Amino acid sequence: MPKEQQQNQPQAITLTTLSLVKYTIMSAAFAIFILLTIVLPAEYNIDPTGIGQKLGLTVFNEVSNISTNSTTLLSSPLSSVESTEKTAEKTKGVNKVINVTVPAGRGVEYKFTMQQYQKLTYQWQTDSTALYFDLHGEPEGDTTGYFESYAIATLQSMEGSFTAPFSGVHGWYWKNTSDKPVKVQLTVKGEYSQHGLK
Repeated sequence: MPKEQQQNQPQAITLTTLSLVKYTIMSAAFAIFILLTIVLPAEYNIDPTGIGQKLGLTVFNEVSNISTNSTTLLSSPLSSVESTEKTAEKTKGVNKVINVTVPAGRGVEYKFTMQQYQKLTYQWQTDSTALYFDLHGEPEGDTTGYFESYAIATLQSMEGSFTAPFSGVHGWYWKNTSDKPVKVQLTVKGEYSQHGLK
């Protein structure tokens, strides 16, 4: 075979056992690094390295109350319909200020558990950029994924009120497309039994 043809022939790449072990160890180390710095802080709020907090992955919700009532998350069950009505009656005339951090490039949902025809007055604003949002409700007991949107836009602030058309959870989905966390201050007054991040 002429020398020119021999030089144009592709050469097979052979990996030794030592090279394979080296690449496997490097891949495992990279996977552990991603797990510790991104996955655990973002998904489970566990941040052993502190990098997740610096990237804004750990702080999803800071709630401060004007009233002395403590925050009840949506996952907390109520014992009966009677206690739901009593809780809603207590919240009716109380202003509540809620601070929610929307991480960079992520979205969060904040919902209120309301009975049909209960009312909620609200005002929210961001500390910087505008956010895409969807104010919507999901019927109680629905397993199909159905939801009804009341307002969809990209704004820096909004105020208004709505009456729940059905019993279920009602609230906001905010999406942050920027590269920095955005804080939302939400002030509400109305009738609801529970509230929190969904």
